[in-house]
This record gives sequence, C-alpha cells and structure tokens, in this order.
Amino acid sequence: MSEPTTIPAPTILVDADACPVKEEIYRVAQRHKAHVRVVSNSPFRVPVSERVKRVVVSDGFDAADDWIAEHANTGTVVITADILLAERCINAGAVVLRHDGKSLDAASIGNAIATRAIMEDLRAGMDGPLGAAGGGPPPFSKADRSRFLQALDRVLVRMARV
Repeated sequence: MSEPTTIPAPTILVDADACPVKEEIYRVAQRHKAHVRVVSNSPFRVPVSERVKRVVVSDGFDAADDWIAEHANTGTVVITADILLAERCINAGAVVLRHDGKSLDAASIGNAIATRAIMEDLRAGMDGPLGAAGGGPPPFSKADRSRFLQALDRVLVRMARV
C-alpha cells in the first residue's frame, strides 16, 4: 500500500505596495496553512508567523515585479493589480487575483492588456492643454473586500484538491 502524497502548501505572493487586502490575505492564508511573501520596495509590518515573510527588494524600477515573476509558478497565487505583472505570472503557471477578487487567466489577460493600453492612451490625451485628467479607480468597498476573501478562499481550496 502506497503512502498518500501530500501536496505542498501554496505560496501567496503579494505585490504589496498598493495592496488594500493584506490583512485579509494573512487571515485566509493562516486558515489554509499557506505561505505568504509580502514583496515591496520598502519594509511593511507583517504578522509574526513562520509562514509570513517580508521580502524587501531594491528600489529599482519593477524590482518587486521582477522578484514576484521569478518566484511565480503552479504552486503560487499572485495578488496584484498590475496587469503586466499578472501576464508574466500567468505565463509561469500562477493563479492571479486582483484586489477586488477578480481573477486574471490566460483567457482574460489579453483583454485586460488591451484595455490598459486604451486607458493609457486616453489619459495621455486628456493631460494636454485642456487640463489634467481626473478620476482614478473607485474607492475600495466592503463588497470588494468580501469578494476578494471569497475568491482567495476558493482558489486555495481548489489548489488543495489537486
């Protein structure tokens, strides 16, 4: 009779600089016994836990993104709002979640990149002589937070079954 195989605990890689759901990530990760790597250019306070580690990278352009992309694989969940980082991580086999709980995958990343490019062009056109563009993303809501918690929990449950 063979020994049951154990699935290694997943690792959650957090693009931390603008992440509004770090506390939620810590809670869900603890429940699922997942590891967390909080990656940023400057130190963040993280819970005292053998499973949660802070990774401070240089302040070079895209240093945090590069670290995350290099460590992304089929056993990782990446939390980011950065579309280009998401594409790199999807290509490495990682599951990618945005802060609002929406997932990005091979089927949706192309549209997300195209939308990003269109929005960038629109913003560039609005910063002309008629004045700066206003707006930005809507405020982060309780519904966004709840959707994120549910999405991360679903992803970790699915990874535990594989």
